[in-house]
Amino acid sequence: MTTPRLQIDLDKIKHNALTLVERLGAHGIAITGVTKAFPGYPGIADVWLEAGVGGLGDSRVENIEAMRRRGVATRISLIRSPMMSQVERVIAAADISFNTELDVIRKLSSAAGSAGRSHGVVLMVELGDLREGIMPDNLHESVREVLRLPNIQLKGIGTNLACRSGVAPDQNNMGKLSALADSIDAAFGTALEIVSGGNSASIKWALGGGSTGRINDLRLGESLLLGLEPLHRQPIDGLHGDAITLVAEVIEHKVKPTQPWGEIGQTAFGAKPPAVNRGHISQTILAIGCQDVDPDGLRAPVGTRIIGASSDHLVLDCGNRPMAVGAEVTFGLDYSALVRAMTSPFVDKVAMARKDVAERDELEPPRMRRC
Repeated sequence: MTTPRLQIDLDKIKHNALTLVERLGAHGIAITGVTKAFPGYPGIADVWLEAGVGGLGDSRVENIEAMRRRGVATRISLIRSPMMSQVERVIAAADISFNTELDVIRKLSSAAGSAGRSHGVVLMVELGDLREGIMPDNLHESVREVLRLPNIQLKGIGTNLACRSGVAPDQNNMGKLSALADSIDAAFGTALEIVSGGNSASIKWALGGGSTGRINDLRLGESLLLGLEPLHRQPIDGLHGDAITLVAEVIEHKVKPTQPWGEIGQTAFGAKPPAVNRGHISQTILAIGCQDVDPDGLRAPVGTRIIGASSDHLVLDCGNRPMAVGAEVTFGLDYSALVRAMTSPFVDKVAMARKDVAERDELEPPRMRRC
């Protein structure tokens, strides 16, 4: 096989989806599978839908269009506020879009009318993480305006937490979202279909044993793909954390000093190298770099350590493990590394059934890291 490559175990990904569909379904919560980490890539969305994921969501209309070209007929939501310049494409490709700006929704209404279509809208509410969202005190006014627009259906409300500021979903903010849904239905005679309680960071709250109230949807990507909850990057019990791995090839292996010599300036990406001197080490260079992956999001095999990276080189202290030129090294990934590798045209993507997956190196456990 070619390198570098992402090895995608569809059986393990399907297991993760089946497990979370069952666990969350017991609490009345459906899953919107977030596809942005694998833009238009065939296979993963298919096994999610086979596992019972209720619909798909993506932050980029280009990815939704790619799935439509492949014949994906399920409900797909644009989960980032639409750009004004793309509303016609949003109407053509997405069934629902998540919105915060009335001017955008008005333009969606006009575009939907021109296309002879109806378009669903979920209004996002700000509950403390300070990314997108209508302030709660202004939500009723926004609902009133949306309900007046032709060709637009108010499908529900949602929120996003833990992404920008790390605010954890809990009974307080999730209870507030439920209460807002109740107040909208009471004030306007609606019956909101979707109350979307956030992303993979909401799993711990949802399965924590308390009331989930009106929350009936979570938008999950990282947990389905990597088996982790994002708040503390901890494995979710019963899920596979190695469903996707990165394989890179050794292009140099030499014993070298750890201390550079000569006048020291900035590195290729602006940082200064750490002043360490651990004598000589067994150093390996792999043919992959910052252009293809987030090196800070990689987990190296046990007994090795990532010590540096440039655009297209990854430098590894391989300890007592000799690595021949041409050998392959397997890494675990966090979400940041996965997204960058999936979108790199230089990283091959290989879907495999479990019987095709070779024995893998033991990897270091996940590290706590904020996206």
